[in-house]
Amino acid sequence: MSAEKVGEHATSSSLSSADRSNTPIKSEHGILARLRAFEARLDAKLGIESEAITRKRPEEKGPVPWHHQLTMFFLWASGTMNTSCFATGFLGWEFGLTLRQSIVITIFASILGGAATGFAATFGAPTGLRQISVSRYAFGWWPNKVIAALNTIVQIGWASVACITGGLALTAVADGHISLIVGIVILAVVATFISFIGLKAILVYERYAWFAFFIIFMIFFGMTGKYADNSTQTELKGANLSGQVLSLIAIVYGSSASWQTMASDYYVHYPANISRLKVFLMTTFGIAIPTSIGMIAGCVVSSGLNNRADWKDVYENDGLGFLIQTMIYPRGFAKFILTLLVLSGINVNVISIYSAAISCQQFARPFARVPRFIWIILCFAAILGLAVGGREKLNTYLQNFLSLLGYWCTQYFVILFSEHVIFRKMNFDNYDLEGWNDPKRLPVGIAAGTAFAIGIIAWVMGMVETWYVGPLGKLIGEDGGDIANEFTFVITALVYIPARYLEKKIIGK
Repeated sequence: MSAEKVGEHATSSSLSSADRSNTPIKSEHGILARLRAFEARLDAKLGIESEAITRKRPEEKGPVPWHHQLTMFFLWASGTMNTSCFATGFLGWEFGLTLRQSIVITIFASILGGAATGFAATFGAPTGLRQISVSRYAFGWWPNKVIAALNTIVQIGWASVACITGGLALTAVADGHISLIVGIVILAVVATFISFIGLKAILVYERYAWFAFFIIFMIFFGMTGKYADNSTQTELKGANLSGQVLSLIAIVYGSSASWQTMASDYYVHYPANISRLKVFLMTTFGIAIPTSIGMIAGCVVSSGLNNRADWKDVYENDGLGFLIQTMIYPRGFAKFILTLLVLSGINVNVISIYSAAISCQQFARPFARVPRFIWIILCFAAILGLAVGGREKLNTYLQNFLSLLGYWCTQYFVILFSEHVIFRKMNFDNYDLEGWNDPKRLPVGIAAGTAFAIGIIAWVMGMVETWYVGPLGKLIGEDGGDIANEFTFVITALVYIPARYLEKKIIGK
């Protein structure tokens, strides 16, 4: 069975009687009933997933050929190898680090964050549940609503960044005749359309989209590598150097780790017995390798600003899109490259909007009755608002937003990992999968809620942002050193594990 057929089969709105008892959709009248009926008709014709959050049972899924399983790598390659990652690669230079230091940090932190996402991805096939539904077994029914809300914010934020970077490229292609705002709108509209169709269209699109951007970044390396500055030493010493290194690690790690709260969304159609090691490795490196390629290209080009005063002037005064147009030649070829780079923003937006809409449906039972396409439209509006509002300060946006992503995603990983390894004995037979949508059959979530709340205090103490530096982060160097992830990792584990033991002993679930 082809992947397309598998996706169509998995997203069918037909449910077994057992699953219907748990579905959050209830019979109703009025506008919602008409909208849901409209969505069901579209599902029948286009496969747009009118029951997207419903558990995909093993008997509803068929085998996936090995060459279609490569989508587990290519999906993330298409979503991460983009202008946003390229822009993030400039931050090492902005922080005063050398090219070598920036590259080492990028590779290490991308693998670390990618591994957290790879672990989360392994839950999709055996459970048949989306990531937010999976985390109910660790966070419980009520605390997990916070995770659903945060995941929506994450995906909308990512899409906003992608709209800004893609819009910058589109503006440069048009020699400034198209405003950045218009570029942002164009990217958001196209991505929203693909996300509207559903998982089947996304998997087909993302399976092939990565290749064009891989070629583009190879061109970047070939044309700009000779100007890279690998001789200038950093002026940072001691604690100041440590502080900037820690802050860059936090940003790059956050970029890769933030995908974990949506990872299993794209694996529910795979057979339950698929190798978890395969899923982990293909997801981890499907994120880490393409992310590193895009960011290292940014590291190389930004170091070249030390040798090319004209590049630096264009970057500081006209922005990233015009810099790409300046450093690539001939001019007509540069415009072609920029046009393709505009599409990279669409790649991120497609998966971000799709998962954000699914998270919205899991805020509460009434929200689940609102058709997925309505949530997609609302997410589209939020993305436009954020992208237009933050379009003039891309680097500040990246520095603050990506760090914040890593902080709470670290807490998410610790709780999910501890629950699965320690309390579920790494065995999915210990999960009551039939009760995925029944609060009475799920953990109460006291342990997770407490650990998450205390963990927030921990990362606030260790964070370093342009608008706030925590008391612990402030101790490292003149500008501070971001140790929020390290501190919250330890604190969350120390609180959650004993609290969960007590919760199970006293409450029994």
